[in-house]
Amino acid sequence: MPPAKKRTRSYDPAKIRTAVLAQFGNVRAAVRTLTPEQLARPTRLGDWTVHELAAHIAMVLGTVHRYLGLPEPAKHEVPLMDWPFVTVTAAAQVDEDTRAIAESAGTELDELFTRTLADIEASLAAASDGRLVPSRFGAMTLGDFLVTRTVELTVHTDDLNDAVPGLDVPYDRQALAACARLLADALALKAPGASTEVRIPPYAVVQCVEGPRHTRGTPPNVVETDPLTWIRLATGRTDWASALDAAKVSASGERADLSGLLPIMG
Repeated sequence: MPPAKKRTRSYDPAKIRTAVLAQFGNVRAAVRTLTPEQLARPTRLGDWTVHELAAHIAMVLGTVHRYLGLPEPAKHEVPLMDWPFVTVTAAAQVDEDTRAIAESAGTELDELFTRTLADIEASLAAASDGRLVPSRFGAMTLGDFLVTRTVELTVHTDDLNDAVPGLDVPYDRQALAACARLLADALALKAPGASTEVRIPPYAVVQCVEGPRHTRGTPPNVVETDPLTWIRLATGRTDWASALDAAKVSASGERADLSGLLPIMG
């Protein structure tokens, strides 16, 4: 008998909207406190400074308002689970756009964040989650696109915290959960199977990797890690060996080595 087809995970649209706005609010409050010296600090994102990283965070949320202001596409083109695998194709354009926004904002980052928040709140109030929006990679539903914003906001909040010691921008629980779940599901899609169980408590458990299917008791191949470590692994912020050495990941079983499958997003 063939294995049962895995159902696509669903997300509560109201919770996702709230999470996106909450996490953006967390970043906005932190950016207000940054000094010129902190804004000039380097980040782990190539040669971006904190100033450019902050501008990028405003940009990734500002796209919601911008896309909703464009004509609705005629057909749905990009399912949610395709998104993690295509983002790398836009890296050069994202870099160019980010630098342009950072230069335009100058020292007025708080004004940029305030305007972005007001715009998206107004746009979302008039838009349904089933409405199609023209993303960089093709038309997506607004609901799916907002789930991708939880990934962008969570990942870049972590980048910001890494770049500015002591800043400690908090993570909205729903945004962190959606981000961890989407990236876990992407792993299961990238490496289909049921021989290995990947646990990211308290948010996600997925089975992946070809091999003997486990049905009862403790799986023979188990990987477990916390949400932020998982997100860093899935996006290349840390590597498998470093996470193991730091005891941030536990892995047991001959099929519990995920190093060849990571990162998921470039």
